[in-house]
Amino acid sequence: MDATRLQKRCKQPFEAPVSDPILDIRGLSKTYKGGTTALAGVDLTIRKGEIFALLGPNGAGKTTLIGAVCGLVRPSGGSIHAFGLDATRHWRDVRRRIGLVPQELTFDMFAQVERSVAYSRGMFGLPPSRERIEEVLRSLSLLDKRKAKIRELSGGMKRRVMIAKALAHDPELLFLDEPTAGVDVELRRDMWRQIDALRARGVTIILTTHYIEEAEEMADRVGVIDKGRILLVDDKAAIMARLGRTEARIALTQPLAEPPPSLGAFPLTLEEEGHVLVYRGGDGTGQGKRDIAELAQALTRLGIAFTRLDTRESSLEDIFVDLVESPPSTGTGTGA
Repeated sequence: MDATRLQKRCKQPFEAPVSDPILDIRGLSKTYKGGTTALAGVDLTIRKGEIFALLGPNGAGKTTLIGAVCGLVRPSGGSIHAFGLDATRHWRDVRRRIGLVPQELTFDMFAQVERSVAYSRGMFGLPPSRERIEEVLRSLSLLDKRKAKIRELSGGMKRRVMIAKALAHDPELLFLDEPTAGVDVELRRDMWRQIDALRARGVTIILTTHYIEEAEEMADRVGVIDKGRILLVDDKAAIMARLGRTEARIALTQPLAEPPPSLGAFPLTLEEEGHVLVYRGGDGTGQGKRDIAELAQALTRLGIAFTRLDTRESSLEDIFVDLVESPPSTGTGTGA
């Protein structure tokens, strides 16, 4: 997708009504010593009970944004309201209602799993509850490891312990920063089942992930951040409708030197020394499929034979790459 087409599609900001916002971020900025800007005026509103995926390349500002909400990073400007409270003035109350699973594994490797999780609950002022700790461990398939020392666990099981520690105090808002990094496929699937169960209980989940197919499958809404700026926030279906495209590759019986002038209405290019005619167009509303049907008929009328016609629709990953490589010059979303 070229930059001009992307900018044209994104020119009008997406604005959707937000009911029961659990997190409202306005104009959030963070500049570190030395002049490095990690966040540049971020606006973002998270709906209560949703799973929100924040996508961006390394260094885009994802972890800084999470750190600012969780009180680990002091913003340079802007405001954060969570649960209707000013996060700066009421940081203790806000932090008590937030769970965080950081990207890095940070705990005492010599501690027992059960004690480590119970300690996290106590840090937030909650009374001891063996029943609740066992419930959390059981939900993450850790109950049989409760007496094991963390250093004895596999990388995937250590990641589960991090999630258990974040859930021990029953947060209403849960941040997952690359929760399945370094986890095998089976454990990833198990974790996502647990995350889906948390959402069913009403927990709001914000996650960052470089497995974009996970965001495409699990998230209700998706945001893209790059160089500290939000490029896009929208429901998945709306993103696909606005920015999706259709690609068709048509294997020709005889090569062409150039697309026929009579097919100028179609966005066509030639590849593989003229043996493959490529269509890239559509807008996620079905226009691409209609174009391809008309194109096939037009080729037949012109006597241009082909042996194969393959089509594919853009994935969320395609759109993400287009946004990051060719960011629009104007804002693409309000974060609402």
